[in-house]
Amino acid sequence: MVSLARRTGAVMPAALALSGLTKSFDRPVVRGVDLSIGAGEFYALLGPNGAGKTTILRMIAGLLRPDAGSISIFGQDALADPVAAKRQMAWVSDEPMVYDRLTPLEYLEFVSGLWQVDPDHARRSAHALIDWLGLAPHANELCGGFSKGMLQKVALAGALVHDPKLIILDEPLTGLDAGSARQVKDVLREKTASGVTVIMTTHILEVAERMAERIGVIADGRLIAEGTLAELRDRTGGENTLEDIFLDLVGQGNLTP
Repeated sequence: MVSLARRTGAVMPAALALSGLTKSFDRPVVRGVDLSIGAGEFYALLGPNGAGKTTILRMIAGLLRPDAGSISIFGQDALADPVAAKRQMAWVSDEPMVYDRLTPLEYLEFVSGLWQVDPDHARRSAHALIDWLGLAPHANELCGGFSKGMLQKVALAGALVHDPKLIILDEPLTGLDAGSARQVKDVLREKTASGVTVIMTTHILEVAERMAERIGVIADGRLIAEGTLAELRDRTGGENTLEDIFLDLVGQGNLTP
């Protein structure tokens, strides 16, 4: 998988650029992270539990404000104008946030209204997303009776309904069955192929190994390594799996990523 900039040879602003990103709660959680992701790139952010991955994604999504540093979304200062930045992105958390008393179609209509999407375009987009994600048989059922996998797909549809250029996913495959996980992965592949940028955290290292163009490893709030799988292998030596590379980089073989 090759990013849009590499496929076309075009020079364009980074889809996402972080500089000196810092956040503390009762202790430092993110420590001066610098990161740049190109348009159309699939980037996986890995790290042990508590490394700061979710905090980084929440700051990018505008759900937390950093203590220091900058966030740029396609050249837009996300801290100076968060609304403009949010219009270009979508956020999908590990726990689907969907209204139980709405059907998938009603939920997508509601989300489209929040983004002020043209109603005709929103209607077409909603039906296309529901078909794409295999939700058509349940389009008019209340979400309150859905499994987690179905809710995750509804949440993903809601994130995509305004055609974002950057998708931020925090453990999107957790708890999904094989069929649901395959559908979500297929959607993400098609999105990056069309030029959409994806940054994702995952504990499923095989997914990162197969899908990500570049991989970043976070430990103790710092970005300690990043690159393609081949580049990370060169750094650690041999033809190791991503799991071996990860454990070698974080230096804690007893941790589950």
